This record gives sequence, C-alpha cells and structure tokens, in this order.
Amino acid sequence: MVQLPFDAPPPPKPAASNLPEFSVGDLGRAIRSTLEGEFGRVRVRGEISNFKRHGSGHLYFRLKDDEAVIEACCWRQSAARLAIRPEDGLEVICTGRVSAYVGRSQYQLIVESIELAGEGALLKLLEERRKALAAEGLFDESRKRPLPFLPDVIGIVTSPTGAVIRDIMHRLRDRFPRHVLLWPVAVQGETAAAQVAAAIRGFGAIPADGRVPRPDVLIVARGGGSLEDLWAFNEEVVVRAAAESPIPLISAIGHETDTTLIDFAADRRAPTPTAAAEMAVPVRADLLAQLLDRERRLVSCGRRAIEDRAARLEGLARGLPDAASLLQTAVQRLDDRSERLTNAAANMLERRTGRLSELAARLRHPRDQIEAKASELRSHARALDQTAATLVTRARHGFERLSAEQRLVRGMERRVADERVRLGNLSALLESYSYQRVLDRGFALVKHGDHTLTSRAEVRPGMPLTLTFRDGDARATAAGTEAPPEPEPAPQVRKPRRRRDDEPDQGSLL
Repeated sequence: MVQLPFDAPPPPKPAASNLPEFSVGDLGRAIRSTLEGEFGRVRVRGEISNFKRHGSGHLYFRLKDDEAVIEACCWRQSAARLAIRPEDGLEVICTGRVSAYVGRSQYQLIVESIELAGEGALLKLLEERRKALAAEGLFDESRKRPLPFLPDVIGIVTSPTGAVIRDIMHRLRDRFPRHVLLWPVAVQGETAAAQVAAAIRGFGAIPADGRVPRPDVLIVARGGGSLEDLWAFNEEVVVRAAAESPIPLISAIGHETDTTLIDFAADRRAPTPTAAAEMAVPVRADLLAQLLDRERRLVSCGRRAIEDRAARLEGLARGLPDAASLLQTAVQRLDDRSERLTNAAANMLERRTGRLSELAARLRHPRDQIEAKASELRSHARALDQTAATLVTRARHGFERLSAEQRLVRGMERRVADERVRLGNLSALLESYSYQRVLDRGFALVKHGDHTLTSRAEVRPGMPLTLTFRDGDARATAAGTEAPPEPEPAPQVRKPRRRRDDEPDQGSLL
C-alpha cells in the first residue's frame, strides 16, 4: 500500500504507462491511512449542529465555525463516558482523531471526549437553563416543604463506591442511627443525569405500605469537582425530577462554593454531603438531654403547683365556717319549712272542703227540680183548661149569631188550629221540664233496687247501686266510710207565673 504524505508536493507527471492503478476503495483507504498517520489525536473547537443519536448508541453531528464544517462521530463506548450531553448550538472542544469514511469519501473526526469551549460558555448555558426553569415556577419557595424532624427511613441517591456514602453513614451513626436505603447511580458522565432522575422518581413511587419501606426524606449527594464534573445535576431531567418528588429532598452536590440547578429545586440545600446528614436527623444525645431536662422541669413544676394549691387550699379552709354549725342551721331551717308546709296543706284542704260544701248546698236535687217543673206544668194545664172553656163559651155565643153550618165549620177549623198550636207549645214545655233533660246535663239517677236514693245518708258501704245516665244504666258498688248527711236544701219559693201579653184572658166560669 502506498502512503501519500500530507504536505508532499505532487510528484512529477510520469508517463501514462508508468502510473499505478488504484480502485476507488483502495484510494479511499490510502487516504484514511494517511490522515490517521499524519494527525493522530487532535482537539477541535466548533459549534455542534445536526446532532443525532442513533439507535445503536453512536452519536453523529457536525462541528462548524465561520469558515468550515467537519463531520464528527462518537462511538457508543465513548458516548457513555462523556461529561456533558451534546446538543445543537453548544460550542465545544472535541478531542479525538481524524479519519475518513471510505463509503462516502469524506473525512471525519472520531470524538473521544467533549468539553465546553470555556467556562464562560458553560456558565451562559447554565444561566439560560436556570432562567427557563425558574420561569416555570420550579424554584418557587412556596413549593418547598419542611423536613421531618426525625425520619424513620432515609433514601440516598449517590455512587455506592465513593467517599460520599461513607461520610453520610458515619455522620448518621454519630448523630442518630436510622434505616438507610441507597439507590446506586453514576454521578458523572452522560448517563448520570438519567440515572439520578430515575432514582428520585423510583423512591417517590415506593408505596407507603409496601414491602420496601418508603423514605421520609431523600439525599442526593456527590463530592466536589469541576463544573463539567457536576454538569449531570444541571440537566433539566434531574431538576424536574427533584421538583416533582413527593418526598422532601436535600441537595448535597459538591462543596459549599459549588452550585447546581438541583439546589434550587430541592427543598433544602446542604453545603456538603456531611451537612446533609446533619440536616436529616438531630443529635440523639442532645434530644436525650433535652428530654431529661424537660422531665426534670415538668416534675419540678408539678411539685411546685401541688404545693401552691395545697397552701391556697389550707388558707381557704381557715376562712370557712364550722361545717357542723352550717348543717345545724340548715337542719333547723328545713324543720321550720316542713312544719309550715304541713300546716299550709291542711289549711288549704280545709278551705277547699268548706268551699265544696258551700257549692254543694247551692245545688238542687234533680227530683226536686222535676217536681217543681211538674207542678208548674199542672198549673199551666189548669190555666189552659180554663182558657179553653172561656174560648168555648165565647165561640158558643158567636156560633149563635151565625148559621149552624157556618158556625160549626169555622169554629172547628179555628179550634183545631188553635189547639194544635197550644198542644205543640205545651209539648215542648213538658219536654224541657222532663227529668231526661236533667240527665242530659250530666246528672245521674241513683237507685238501690227499685228505690230511688235521694240522700247520701241512705248509702251504705258495699251497697249495690244502679246509676241511670242519659244513655243507659250502669252498675256500681258503694265504697268508703259513712259520711254525715248532707244539709237539707233550702225551700224553693215559687214565683207567680207572669201572663204573656198575647195570652187570652182566662175569664170566669160563673
């Protein structure tokens, strides 16, 4: 194989018969071999464009400046070790070797590592990303939650082989030993950001009552390093995972002077991983000392309160009167009230009895009322008979002046009409004076066999009685002791009946 020096002048043009003959592939391979042998490893600065990640894991992009463009390729093994994640628009410095792709007859740069072109560009990218995430509200103070005072389980996201996990565990053992869950991740390289974000979301997805205990607080930690070494914790996927974590999160990335975007999204920022462990748990010895001190103060306060209450009670007891004298006064007052109550009840009963007797004396017996009404009815009947006789006499004289037939017809018609009216009036009067109406007003007729009882003195205990009410009879038996006879009712003075103005004169039968 013939190698063509890169800077060698073109050889003199030999005769056509003396030129070697190459195939296209041989010529491409010769050019690639010359490029690789001449340049070796180089560092090329340019802006990334047309970035593409192939399904095989290889990276393809272009490096360009204001004068030229070169194709670049980063194989999968090297891409996994990159410190930053390539993307369009980044100005980077790529370290690798110059080669050629024979299939397309183009030269390219085989990239082994990528770094940003100067810290200024990296900080500019970091500031732009910080402003974009802050505009979404991921760094608001209102989103931050307080840390639990004493977590039962602590979740740690860090490398399992570094000194960070040993420092955190040592600090936790010194302060307050807790149950620790470690989620091992890479803390540097292209895959570090995805692993850290997956670990944060994985801890948040653990069920509260599952087989694996759910952490009460998370610590994302890494040791110190350059800005490129800590770049994984500036990736957007890590910042969003920290902001969305349902578990309070402590960020402990680098040293005190190092600042990453996850520090803004975390609930608390620790200057070092050791300080994160101090934030997560209190000092057990200090808690015991505080507990003992508060116990002592509580016992002292309780004893002092009891002594104060006892002294106050003793002072109040001295000011109280004698209990026996208080009770004696109360007992005497109770006896007085009891005696007055008994006398008042007896007096009230006596007054009510007298009032009842007085009201009973005013009542008239139903039989007396019936007899009075019957006598009045007989008087009315006699007056009616006399009035009828008078009317008959007058009618006889009138009939004499009329013809016999006319007198008979007119007299009978008038007589029948008058007597019908008079009979209706007397019937209504008789009905109103009937003893049945007395029963309708609530009175009852008391009988012993066929004998009507009109006096209380006639009733004996155990005597069977028949009580006649408005709607029928009822059987009863006399009970109680024999009572004194009721006073005789006052005699009723019969008032003379007042003749109505429209009633005809009785006349004289003589």
